[in-house]
Amino acid sequence: MTTTVPSRTATRRRFLVCPPTYFAVEYAINPWMDPRRPVDIGAALRQWQGLRDTLRRLGHGVETLPPRPGLPDMVFAANGASVVDGRVLVARFRHPERAPEAAAHHAWFRRAGYRPTVARLPNEGQGDFLPVGGLVLAGSGLRTSPAAHREAGAALGRRVVGLQLTDPRFYHLDTALAVLSEDQIMYYPAAFTPESNRTLRTLFPRAILATDQDAAVLGLNAISDGRHVLLTDAAHGLAVQLHDDGFVPVGVHLPELLKGGGGPKCCVLELHPAPEETP
Repeated sequence: MTTTVPSRTATRRRFLVCPPTYFAVEYAINPWMDPRRPVDIGAALRQWQGLRDTLRRLGHGVETLPPRPGLPDMVFAANGASVVDGRVLVARFRHPERAPEAAAHHAWFRRAGYRPTVARLPNEGQGDFLPVGGLVLAGSGLRTSPAAHREAGAALGRRVVGLQLTDPRFYHLDTALAVLSEDQIMYYPAAFTPESNRTLRTLFPRAILATDQDAAVLGLNAISDGRHVLLTDAAHGLAVQLHDDGFVPVGVHLPELLKGGGGPKCCVLELHPAPEETP
């Protein structure tokens, strides 16, 4: 039996990134973080620049959020806001160590001409809110609550589908699930409750499923433009599966940032355009 490989089309995207100028692991708010492990800031900056340059080489727009001293996790720009159809919901971080990052995001979006809404309930931006196919998939159970899902649905103007996370290693939705195109995702079933797995199987019956090994290196913390998928170069099995499904896997090397519990997607906030905009 011959299976036809889908034809995948890249769409130009816009991303907001923040250089790891002040990156460090000074506290532990997820299982990946260990303040006893030294961070090589020079290596972190080179690895981050490699990710940024790869996005530009693929034709995407990249804008920069200025880093602020004393906020070592600002490099994980995805967590500062959700941007869906041109609407912005600025995050409210659960942990006080990261709380001031929200003000930096709010200021950037105001300067850029957006009219951001500031969340009243804890949520951590695109870490837990991922738009796909007219919906927003939303993580809960570890950082974001179901009540925050309702707030996000009202602010972003899309139906929100809640998914409950169960494994502290996968503390945000974007560590356990990646949106690949408007009708395709990849995810790690063991990171979700049985009910959430049933929801995902119903919505995405042909989804790519990650192995334990690929999930354990944050292989699902990936960026897709509909054709190219940027993911850690350690996720060998996912790269093969992506290729077999018509995508072009692009390996990136971010071991220093992994010490903070972040991968490629954590480092980029997609500026999802309003419907009348052209990317």
